[in-house]
Amino acid sequence: FVGPVEKFFNEEVDSKKIDQDAKIPPETLQGLKDLGLFGICCTPVFLCLQWICSGGRGGLGLSNTMYARLGEITSLDGSIAVTLAAHQAIGLKGILIAGTEEQKAKYLPRLASGEHIAAFCLTEPGSGSDAASIQTRATLSEDGKHFLLNGSKVWISNGGLASIFTVFARTEVVDKDGQVKDKITAFIVERDFGGVTHGKPEDKLGIRGSNTCEVHFENTKVPIENVIGEVGGGFKVAMNILNSGRFSMGSASAGMIKKLIELTSEYACTRKQFNKKLSQFGLIQEKFCLMAVKAYVMESMAYLTAGMMDRPGFPDCSVEAAMVKVFSSEGAWACVSEALQILGGLGYMKDYPYERYLRDTRILLIFEGTNEILRMYIALTGMQHAGKILTDKIKYKGNMGVALGEFLTRLQETLGRKVDLGLVGDRGVVHPSLQESAKKLEENVYYFGTTVRGLLSRFGKTIVEEQLVLKRVADVVINLYAMTAAISRASRSISIGLRNHDHEVLLTNIFCTEAYFKNNYAMAQLEKYADENLDDSIKKAAKQILEKRAYICSHPLDRTF
Repeated sequence: FVGPVEKFFNEEVDSKKIDQDAKIPPETLQGLKDLGLFGICCTPVFLCLQWICSGGRGGLGLSNTMYARLGEITSLDGSIAVTLAAHQAIGLKGILIAGTEEQKAKYLPRLASGEHIAAFCLTEPGSGSDAASIQTRATLSEDGKHFLLNGSKVWISNGGLASIFTVFARTEVVDKDGQVKDKITAFIVERDFGGVTHGKPEDKLGIRGSNTCEVHFENTKVPIENVIGEVGGGFKVAMNILNSGRFSMGSASAGMIKKLIELTSEYACTRKQFNKKLSQFGLIQEKFCLMAVKAYVMESMAYLTAGMMDRPGFPDCSVEAAMVKVFSSEGAWACVSEALQILGGLGYMKDYPYERYLRDTRILLIFEGTNEILRMYIALTGMQHAGKILTDKIKYKGNMGVALGEFLTRLQETLGRKVDLGLVGDRGVVHPSLQESAKKLEENVYYFGTTVRGLLSRFGKTIVEEQLVLKRVADVVINLYAMTAAISRASRSISIGLRNHDHEVLLTNIFCTEAYFKNNYAMAQLEKYADENLDDSIKKAAKQILEKRAYICSHPLDRTF
């Protein structure tokens, strides 16, 4: 399937025109539908029905791994990638993972064919990362047969194209004690229900061809059978939808970077300055190495995570998916900037694609959960999980920080002074050419355990308020997962004799060495108190700036107090 999709993107997609016109042409959208790209994620049980309903086209029922592979290609045009992802990674995903069999049978066939396009409606003018604060309301009718939906959603991808919306709204729910509480409920809303309108398309910095607009619901009559999951269970549905799709950003970003390496390497190997090709300069070589390392690690993390998600009964991978998203979005932004730098002035011109890649990439750090929020999620979820394991194992009911500290103490006593994950040595699972990297990973893991123990002992439950601390914790965890993924992949490649396996080993060893030192520095900072690691100074400086709402230093030319 990869071949036809690559051919379509190379021959039929005019990314420059899409960006200039801020619109994907109808014939391009139809081509995407004909290829089946609007039904990548729909499950195999619906394939036969979809095939019939779509006149020969239908959902592909691909695994997460295959979805990631196709994401490498669709990411070559940011606007198309967002349109497809908004449709199936979040737009119809609620029906797929939490819908009833009746809902799936009714909606998925036409969504998979692209006859209907889906949108995900969560964000509101006063509710961004704080999804629980939404104000859109759905009121149950007196006869209990439908809800009346009222409210507005902003920055909705596919908002002007969609005919099916997954909408989140507040509803009144009676709890077990008989008390009425406001809880979020998820709904399937058809545009044909009436009362659904949208604003003009937003004029965006990047991904300009994707449709983004406000969507308004005014007394929209939604049948009760269109509730996704249960009434009051919408917040969990929303989080499950968002958590399940983030992993694909790794393969998508890697696909884009690999294309950039092709384009920029051709230029660097032909462009001459000072009687030398650009490719002969060390500072240019460094940029290509950075791009290759980032792409390799992104791929490794994405496919490791996708593979785990594809295993029957495998545990929740939302933390791993969040780590892939943070690492890949920031890595993509850095790589696109470096690619533009290699091109110099040409990279800044609209006649070439580099500035468009730069504009398109910036959104990756914002949508599907800002990287700031996801770092808090990664750090705190990990600590919460460790606390739960401890409670289950030793039935300790005291302070979580004390309990986890006790658990880590016992673990250290069992393992001795040096942790051994079984990665190296005669019976280790890592190839000898990667053993130094594996040792660095093991050492980082060991000292990270002692660092977390110290943090929980020092802060206890107040750790949730220490965002600068949690950021460092998350960064270390992300690096550890990235090291694990890269070492695992490179070891496999060399063990089974894949082409260019020595290059993979080289990239892995470069990354792991750099990550090892970054982790050590972060952990050294975590072991210090706020007045030693500058956290207090950073907060104090920020407070002074924000109180004045301005830069408050005197000008260099001032001569009086």
